[in-house]
Amino acid sequence: MDMLHAMRTFARVVECGSFAAAANALDISAAQVSRIVAELENQLQTRLLHRTTRRLRMSEAGERFLERARQIMALTDEAMDEARGAHLTPRGRLRLHCPHGLGLLLMPLVAGYNALCPEVAIELTLSQRNPDPLAEGHDVVITVDEALPDSQLIAVPLGTIFSIPCAAPSYLETHGVPERPQDLHEHRCLRMAYPMHEGDWVFPQGVDHCVIAPRDSFLTNVADAMLVASELGMGIGLLPFYTASQAIEQGRLRRLLAPYRLRENALYAIYPSRHYLDAKVRTWIDYLKEQLPGVFASHERIVDDSQFWR
Repeated sequence: MDMLHAMRTFARVVECGSFAAAANALDISAAQVSRIVAELENQLQTRLLHRTTRRLRMSEAGERFLERARQIMALTDEAMDEARGAHLTPRGRLRLHCPHGLGLLLMPLVAGYNALCPEVAIELTLSQRNPDPLAEGHDVVITVDEALPDSQLIAVPLGTIFSIPCAAPSYLETHGVPERPQDLHEHRCLRMAYPMHEGDWVFPQGVDHCVIAPRDSFLTNVADAMLVASELGMGIGLLPFYTASQAIEQGRLRRLLAPYRLRENALYAIYPSRHYLDAKVRTWIDYLKEQLPGVFASHERIVDDSQFWR
């Protein structure tokens, strides 16, 4: 039997949840799918799927086999792509993962790259967590965490990000302007529940060293929601500089306690290491390294302009 074909058929049955759905996806009959899986089980002398009239459930052996089969299929696909010149010409599907706020910031770069490489179909996932690229099938993950969950991953530095305290003019008129970090103890500091930004506000060592614990009056896990809450005068928000810059420039927010920069973190592009790196991955990372510093610099110029400080 064709073992690789059998592996792909078995994996598709698991993904689709039924023989009929897998047959439709593979464009073969349900009887053929059932026969292939039965022959595979006979070859392995073990039960991979427990079948009932209503559902399928993988056995423990099936779960282990599927994990190994996916690795083999991925290596096979990689070898075939490389043989077809995938390392030379950017084409195919580029699966990207990025934190929500950064993903919105990167959209002009995604559009620019897509114009340069029209044969690349881009699949962008935005979420508030750091996934494992190998486990979840992402080609490139943008993250502030350089800790690599797998030795097969590579981390490429892209720049530095930071957050700044901001508040609406209406809030400052009512509650006053904090002149020192310690003054924030008397203000409503809004809380962010997001790994990149959560926790206490720690101001640097020195005369004004201070730790501020945000209150529970407002809590969100998305920087854009924190931006709106700050603009509405709900309190002082600690915002990524690229999220706050436009509101600061337009007068909807004022930067506080400048030039303090909190939560400075290096930003990384993480991707699986390959001997022949896909052209789509290589060119996307090269494009980021070339374009992203200019994007960051444009936002930094605004938040570092003293005319917007209070």
